[in-house]
Amino acid sequence: MHLARVIGAVWATQKVETLRGARMLIVQPLTHELAERGMPVVAVDTVSAAPGQLVFIVKAREAAKALEECTSPVDAAIVGIVDAVSLAGGL
Repeated sequence: MHLARVIGAVWATQKVETLRGARMLIVQPLTHELAERGMPVVAVDTVSAAPGQLVFIVKAREAAKALEECTSPVDAAIVGIVDAVSLAGGL
């Protein structure tokens, strides 16, 4: 899993059948210190995240497993909303 922040949304009226009704958000991956890491990605939202929220995402095959239809063609999925981050000893 990876930390990320929701920075936008994607609207698509034409999608493959397995993604109908799926909400897609743009997330910025973050380091454990909450600094931006890499390029933003589009992730399917499974937890009703909102813009600005800190979330955790899964990528690759695990992303598809987060959906009802595990054969959906997705690269990333939001699977949780983060309430707090605490680092012991500084990573």
